[in-house]
Amino acid sequence: MTPAELKEKIRTVPDFPEKGVLFRDITTLLKDGAAFAAAIDLMVAHYREMPLEAVVAVESRGFIFGAPLANRLGLSFIPVRKFGKLPASTARIAYELEYGRETLEIHRDAISAGLRTVIVDDLLATGGTSLATAELVQSLGGIVVELAFLVELSYLKGREKLRDYRVFSLIQYDN
Repeated sequence: MTPAELKEKIRTVPDFPEKGVLFRDITTLLKDGAAFAAAIDLMVAHYREMPLEAVVAVESRGFIFGAPLANRLGLSFIPVRKFGKLPASTARIAYELEYGRETLEIHRDAISAGLRTVIVDDLLATGGTSLATAELVQSLGGIVVELAFLVELSYLKGREKLRDYRVFSLIQYDN
């Protein structure tokens, strides 16, 4: 399946969560086993030859793509979670959202100096969560090789916020 064929599997819901927003609902892609597998296959093909050591994924939808990617590549899987969800010593970062603040955490012992990572999430919108995650990984000495997304809403210009990083997305929406 091509990225264009995968894009056809994503449902667009108008006026959600508020009037004027076109919500890109990936659950319709996920419920199609062949499409979900194809999305993971395309990500695996993109990263197979890259010198990576770990997949860092952002709670919660990033886990959907990050865990199978790590498994298929034989890499470590490192979860980044919302504040208060990890049991051991953590590093954290607070950042601004469109409508408030959020805090992300990672176990301090999950990232070692020089660890080569790819950060995975389902969607690149404005880039705030992805930038915070990259800064969190780097604060512990990790190297962010690239950030990967199933979907990119390019009209929200998240790549501009991530201009210091390589970005990969399977599917792009221009509006």
